[in-house]
Amino acid sequence: MNRQTAEALALDLSRRSTPAEGGFCTHQTVIDGGACPFNLDCHNCDKFVMSGADLLYWRRKREHWRSIAERAPDDATADYLHSVFEPTARAIDGLESALAGLGLLDEALALDLRRPQDYYQRIWNLAFRASDLAAATEACDDFDLTEAPA
Repeated sequence: MNRQTAEALALDLSRRSTPAEGGFCTHQTVIDGGACPFNLDCHNCDKFVMSGADLLYWRRKREHWRSIAERAPDDATADYLHSVFEPTARAIDGLESALAGLGLLDEALALDLRRPQDYYQRIWNLAFRASDLAAATEACDDFDLTEAPA
């Protein structure tokens, strides 16, 4: 993903958002303390965003799902588990690609969540809608995450 595409997808979390599992919620009703109208189904909500600070969490989650699928009792179950996680895997790939496009991938991979000073870095307040990230990976399926664009 090039820098212009990544910048177009980026959202500024320094405005209003609230933490959700593995990301942030940008739905104003929830931010203002109201009940979630989507029954807390964050991962299927277009108001759910992922930041660079969430990358390591999602990488661990992807490995967890792969591990579960590998131990499935049969191929049909393994295929089902892979298909359930596939939209999330596309969003993770999109997040990695967007961070690489902005030159922030190494910073996200080096993030130490135990150090409070890390919370004030740009990697925390720059986020992307999970649905946009998944769609971006479908549009450009041949990006290389090993080289950050100049």
